[in-house]
Amino acid sequence: MNKTIDLNRSVYELVTEYPELADIMADLGFTEIKKPAMLHSVGKLMTLPRGAKMKNIPMGDVIAALMQHGFTLAGSMPEKAAAAAGSAGDDTPQTSAAGAPAASSEASRMALLKSYLRRLAAGESLENVRADFVRNFRDVEASEIMKAEQELMKEGTPLADVQKLCDIHSALFHGATREEQIANAEAEVAASMRRAQEKGAQKDYKNKNERAAILSAIPGHPLNTLKKENKALEGLIAQARERLDASEELGGILDSIRELSIHYAKKGDLLYPLLKVNYDISGPSDVMWTVDDEIRDELAFLAGQEERNAAWEQRVRAVLKRAEEMIYKENNILFPICAVNFTEEEWMSIYRDSKDYADCLGVVKKTWAKAETQAAAQLNTAAPLKATAASDGEEEVVMPGGHMSVSQLTALLNTIPMEITFVDADNINRFFNEGPKVFKRPAMAIGREVFSCHPPKVEPIVRSIIEDFRAGRKDCVPIWMKKNGRTVYVNYMAVRDKEHNYLGTLEVVQDMEFAREHFAD
Repeated sequence: MNKTIDLNRSVYELVTEYPELADIMADLGFTEIKKPAMLHSVGKLMTLPRGAKMKNIPMGDVIAALMQHGFTLAGSMPEKAAAAAGSAGDDTPQTSAAGAPAASSEASRMALLKSYLRRLAAGESLENVRADFVRNFRDVEASEIMKAEQELMKEGTPLADVQKLCDIHSALFHGATREEQIANAEAEVAASMRRAQEKGAQKDYKNKNERAAILSAIPGHPLNTLKKENKALEGLIAQARERLDASEELGGILDSIRELSIHYAKKGDLLYPLLKVNYDISGPSDVMWTVDDEIRDELAFLAGQEERNAAWEQRVRAVLKRAEEMIYKENNILFPICAVNFTEEEWMSIYRDSKDYADCLGVVKKTWAKAETQAAAQLNTAAPLKATAASDGEEEVVMPGGHMSVSQLTALLNTIPMEITFVDADNINRFFNEGPKVFKRPAMAIGREVFSCHPPKVEPIVRSIIEDFRAGRKDCVPIWMKKNGRTVYVNYMAVRDKEHNYLGTLEVVQDMEFAREHFAD
């Protein structure tokens, strides 16, 4: 049975036709609707949009509740009610005469996107919401999803809920067959070209996939390596599924798939923070970063289980599906967005920093000739460092305990068998010492706010530590952990001057495996 709610009809008429509507509206806060006297008087003069305005109930919540209970919408909100709802921060999508929410304007499209998330939060099934999403946003652009995610997080929506929208987006473009995937991707390109012309956007996304393809075809370019890793990962996932289907042991395939953690680390260290800090694109980065961590952690857990029963197999299949969907999100959303925004200089910085990461998934990094040529040219034109002796004119750093040349101080800090990071009082990364590291420190992060360098689940912890130091509540926070099977000691320390003023935070990381082995006997 088709249940249609015409927003231009009175509440009395609607409840008379659909008695269950009284309970739905009462749960939303329209408590007077349960009083017969009110329903038969005021209810005959009141529409749902006007009632929502009077009760300060967002129409987005009303629409989400109605859709959740199987209603479709017809009519439209009166102009004054819509304006009032908008001024109150309401996310109300306009509705068309056909009953489907119209997505003609940017504001209404954004409101409708956010209403899907609210429906999920209210407990509606993902399949139902996905069906409406596909029907109303078949031509949705990745940048629109990005903006919706960012707005939701700014409004205080939990990150876990925002991830549901990311999953719906993936479902839209991740068809059952390769032909469907290609068709959907082409539809996205066509839509982005059309809206780019309509909006006159500063960033032209109309050729984003082509731009990403051009960069990924350059041997040694970061996108070339990342996409090769994704292709290799797809092959490993296919092999794992074949073995599961044949009831065979996975053997070493699961361990090989777990190397995606290196691939994810490169995204987290080199791509996500750059999008967030330099281009204010935080929504997809934050969401995908959290999903990366969940996939990596789930694979680690499953790999450590001795009992590999039906429940274990089900979880393996589920995490493989998430990893496969992440491949598609990267290739069709993340990488094209990066291709449009990042400058060649930034790509070269990413290339240089990526050298610190191990090869993974059977893909060996290639040399990007242009980046190497530029690096050599910069080295040749740079002013040569003078001899360490102060008499030869090299600047010295004078300290209360002595004085050293810059080259001496640099060598000294690099010799200390610890990873050293200093974050200043404004939370800006100011210094990393050089050398191999347990926790990667890309050079691009210097001058960047420290919080942008951490995944969403870790950022609150880092903020808490620094605020405790700043307020004088703590002076150090020591942490022992296992990293790559080795014992690691991480110590965060407040850096203060003689007057105890907070100057910044020092992080030192030390591999303590030598001590464990020394005292083992």
